[in-house]
Amino acid sequence: MSLDLPPVAPAVTAELVQGLTPRLRKRLDAGVAKLAGRPSVRDGDTVRIAVDDDTHLELHAPGGTVTSTDAIRCGCLLAPDCLHRAAAASAAPIAEPEPESEPQPTPDAVPVSVGEDTPDTRSASPTEPDTPTPDQRAAAQAMYDAAAAVLEAGTDGAGAVLQAELLRAAHTARISGLPRIAASAVSVVTQLRAARCSDPAYRLAELTAALRDVLGTAHRLPGSTGPELAALRGAARQPYAPDGSLRLYGLFSEPVLTATGYAGAVTWTADAEGRLYTVSDVLPGGPGRAVGAADRAVRIGDTALTHRELSRAGLAVSGATVSPTGRLGAGAGVRAVRASGAAWREDPLAGLWALPVADQVSRALTGGDGLLFLDVTLTGTVREAAGDCLLADCDGLTLRLAAAHDHPALPYRDNLRLLSAVPGTRLRVVARLDSSPQPRALLLAADHPRDPEAHLDLGLDRLQHADLPAPAMAPAGSSPAPDEAPLHLLRRRVHQAASAGRRVLAFPGDSANDSRRLGRYGFACAGDLLDELHSAAADRSRDVFGRLVPADINRFAHAWLAAAHYTEEVDRSLCAAAWGADPALPPAL
Repeated sequence: MSLDLPPVAPAVTAELVQGLTPRLRKRLDAGVAKLAGRPSVRDGDTVRIAVDDDTHLELHAPGGTVTSTDAIRCGCLLAPDCLHRAAAASAAPIAEPEPESEPQPTPDAVPVSVGEDTPDTRSASPTEPDTPTPDQRAAAQAMYDAAAAVLEAGTDGAGAVLQAELLRAAHTARISGLPRIAASAVSVVTQLRAARCSDPAYRLAELTAALRDVLGTAHRLPGSTGPELAALRGAARQPYAPDGSLRLYGLFSEPVLTATGYAGAVTWTADAEGRLYTVSDVLPGGPGRAVGAADRAVRIGDTALTHRELSRAGLAVSGATVSPTGRLGAGAGVRAVRASGAAWREDPLAGLWALPVADQVSRALTGGDGLLFLDVTLTGTVREAAGDCLLADCDGLTLRLAAAHDHPALPYRDNLRLLSAVPGTRLRVVARLDSSPQPRALLLAADHPRDPEAHLDLGLDRLQHADLPAPAMAPAGSSPAPDEAPLHLLRRRVHQAASAGRRVLAFPGDSANDSRRLGRYGFACAGDLLDELHSAAADRSRDVFGRLVPADINRFAHAWLAAAHYTEEVDRSLCAAAWGADPALPPAL
């Protein structure tokens, strides 16, 4: 979208679209596309769009966000029930909700870091009932229906009207005390918009994961109780608890750039016992902020350290407050001063690499932070659908190291390309586990190839040819990368349905060959799920006059959700097996 529009609250978009007549709803997508080509100007908190020579549209965003329908005004004759207001809201970014207030607010009351991989699954209040309330059951059902309609239509058919229905369901879920599913629904809408406007940041796998989380949470929530219900509800904010004094050592920094319009940096630190803590600076913004945030001062105490400096230095904190995920608070009572750091090969940081790789993977698969601390030897490259990635030997295990982010403003991909030119180089790296049937991880930071006492944040620092050593011989004992498990036959159909909708699987065809192949490899359940997915997609009955009746969207959504959940769990098990880990057991620390 070329317009520089302020974020609009989901409830505003939903209300404006719902107020349109059926005739105008059919024209909404065309209206959004037409509006994108119109000139606009920004004057303080107001954005003015020239709809035509005589009509102007205004969006008022005090505080940077449009929070009411009255803040979008149009000068056409049909206003306020015109198409232009709904089109502008549908074209604008989706505003993130404001954090809930506390009885005694402090500067620690900051939004949850959007750079984290797993949703916050803690209960928002210890006094919440152990069973879903009637409002939560109704909100979950409305969310399921809206997400099933999106799945049935696919990205091409899920225009502004279906997106608004999902945003309405997200707003209802949030005010009913279900922040987790509300956030996932907003992610689905963001991915749909990226797909429909050919945004390079769009990833089908991310849309599939978000849609699976929405449908799965909405399906499970009405019958859940106790801790499971608390996890499905989620929490709108992270509580911070006092943690006394901390002596921290910088590990690395990574940029954050999300599809929901947030950007910044997260710096990882560790204490003497190896516990990890993060310092975040994530706010609305784009690639420029993701790159520049590393040179901003960290928001803890009066220290003048930037994120880039903290990743190589240390920090002494008194009066620390820490969230359950290890995020450091920046309250008024927190004091922090610069301290000496430690190299990766020195104590206490060296202990992070001493833990067996299988135990690290088990920790990542059982709700850990997902980070892996590995000693590897580069052996070459391998081509994947998303681009080349590094092959490395890790204690006899052939490992794939991929770029953590593909945006051209971030140097991940360029740094991997340079490292691929020096096979045989031994490196100590930090990576994030990628749940794949093959040993695969996303490379975040690495030793400097010529100076083992220094390290590079591969999303922020750019390698130069002068930084590379002379190529060495790759180890003779490294084994070729294994072939992919045939589970991709089911996963491909799951992704196709999320992208193109039910109809792409309803075309006449024979899925029996794929089902038999899955059965021969021991995936009989996957074969049955594939058959049911195709059957549910093609199931169309006729009324007494021979006319086709509407498809059973509920059956197709259930079949798709079962297939998506199965592939996720099998991928997790295959990932653990590939690393020699047991995902069902906690690591032996």
